[in-house]
Amino acid sequence: MSRLERCWHGPCRFLLLPFSLIFGLLASLRRIFYRCGLLRSKKLPVPVLIVGNITAGGTGKTPLVAALAKALASRGFHPGIISRGYGGKATNPVPVEWDSDPAIVGDEPILLRKSGFPVWVGKKRVEVAQKLLEAHPQCDMLIADDGLQHYALRRDFEIAVVDGEKRFGNGLLLPAGPMREPLGRLKSVDAVVFNGRRLDLSIDTPKYDMKLSGTTFISVDNPAISANAQDFTGKKIHAVAGIGNPERFFRHLQSLGLSFDRHSFPDHHPYIPEDLEFEQCDIVLMTEKDAIKCEGCAQGKCWYLPVTAEIDNALFELISKTMEKRDGS
Repeated sequence: MSRLERCWHGPCRFLLLPFSLIFGLLASLRRIFYRCGLLRSKKLPVPVLIVGNITAGGTGKTPLVAALAKALASRGFHPGIISRGYGGKATNPVPVEWDSDPAIVGDEPILLRKSGFPVWVGKKRVEVAQKLLEAHPQCDMLIADDGLQHYALRRDFEIAVVDGEKRFGNGLLLPAGPMREPLGRLKSVDAVVFNGRRLDLSIDTPKYDMKLSGTTFISVDNPAISANAQDFTGKKIHAVAGIGNPERFFRHLQSLGLSFDRHSFPDHHPYIPEDLEFEQCDIVLMTEKDAIKCEGCAQGKCWYLPVTAEIDNALFELISKTMEKRDGS
């Protein structure tokens, strides 16, 4: 947990309330300016699907984006994926390749590239989207990983992902709390997806459930080698997680019957070999997102657990109908 997150749970959050009021005012004015045309948003020649959240930190957007791209491709679409590339240094639009450096393009875009779809990253999403379409004219739909608050890019469908465990924290806007936008923003999106437990929200927005599943571990040093939880019986295990909600990963491992020592790192943590050196250690388990940054420093002990998002097919049908209506096909 970061220093700011600890502050959200302590009395010092009240000292930050004036800044939250300013943040909320500026965010509201910015959205109003885009609505009334004082700030211009760019309409692209293909439909745009936004997957984002109204809280800071990870909620499970990336596995949802991968699942959406796969499901929509099976329905005849040719999606491309754009991302800011958090954790990377890229500012100008660049393509993400299988062997891209996560320090440049970010860790999550490389995960998405493994899904087989074109992925581009950069600071300005409109420019990133335009470059992707130039390079891949076959793409007839764009999915933005994050960007719910990036109103410069006009969108045709918005999905807000909610972490059913972390919920909305203390309910305060940044920096006094984790909220990027007020809870009422969920009333204006096209769908709300709950990662884990569904919350009882008094909104009419269509709601869908998502569950992350995965049982097969892959060797970080040799992806051709796989194992299951039973293969680690009797081993001294350490688990690391540098994601938005490390506890979700640890609980997943426990559900597989594993006992381990847990080590949490900040989201997008740039691993070094010393981070994975533990006393009395036979096995180190990690997420696939962590594994991208641990190649070369795994020392034969590291395994990652790929997960896939299981989602109600009704969400895919709703998106397909909306996109087809927009596209006129």
